[in-house]
Amino acid sequence: MLLLCILASIVVVVFLAISFSAQIRKYAAGGECASPTRLDGKTVLITGANTGIGKETALDLATRGARVIIGCRDVDKGEDAAASIRMSCSNADVEVRELDLGDTCSIRAFAQKFLSEFNELHVLINNAGVMMCPYTKTVDGFEMHIGVNHLGHFLLTYLLIGLLKRSAPSRIVVVSSLAHNFGWIRFHDLHSQGSYNSGLAYCQSKLANVLFTRELARRLQGYNVTVNSVHPGTVNSDLTRHSTIMMILFTMFSIFLKTPREGAQTSVYCAVAEELHSISGKHFSDCAPAFVAPQGRSEETARRLWEASCELLGIVWD
Repeated sequence: MLLLCILASIVVVVFLAISFSAQIRKYAAGGECASPTRLDGKTVLITGANTGIGKETALDLATRGARVIIGCRDVDKGEDAAASIRMSCSNADVEVRELDLGDTCSIRAFAQKFLSEFNELHVLINNAGVMMCPYTKTVDGFEMHIGVNHLGHFLLTYLLIGLLKRSAPSRIVVVSSLAHNFGWIRFHDLHSQGSYNSGLAYCQSKLANVLFTRELARRLQGYNVTVNSVHPGTVNSDLTRHSTIMMILFTMFSIFLKTPREGAQTSVYCAVAEELHSISGKHFSDCAPAFVAPQGRSEETARRLWEASCELLGIVWD
């Protein structure tokens, strides 16, 4: 009897999903960037733009006339993405550079080459990330989530901040997540050596993104460089590749998820919207201001994380 009830419930859910699929998709799509802003003559750097929302962000900004640089670990996949963007937009100016955010030597080499090739950088989008991967460490010994999602982008931004200041007005967009609500910065075990849970490690790194954004915004006051974080939404992408359960759930409920293009809208919005020209240190979702968890609003935690990050990376960033 119980099995029949479960089967009946599944049938009802499937029937309702099919019947109201158009309405469900419209709701799931979320906000859309309506700004017509052009980026002719502007240079944009996007990390991890060889797939998912990063690729869609690159396509949108290239369509607006920007010179888009894709920084990614797998150059071949990056070139495939760039070719795909050029097919969608024949006059797209897209270039690919090797960048491994899990290796500080790669980040430094990338930044050195970038600074030698480009005189301006108007938009930096810290988009790349890993999610729920097995316990692994970066080349430098950092836990992979905090190492790639936070420390890698922290170092990259540090190395390029001078160019961003000289190119002002300029913008930094940090892709975080709703998952920051469930994260805590474990200063006593930042690299999860005492205990490890892939979900919690991911949440910690996304909270670190929000805290980094707020502290960087405070330090950039007066430079005409803004920085905001975004929650792209629950996007049907390959970010869940390390979790079989997540992949199954995302496949089953794909109708309720955003497409990569829909997930890219808030990143695009924060990169181009004219009304955000002086807005900094905020968090956005669906192209609108979004809630930030209390632990993401702590100035003390943000400053402490900043200091810890500088120490781990061996840099001084006043």
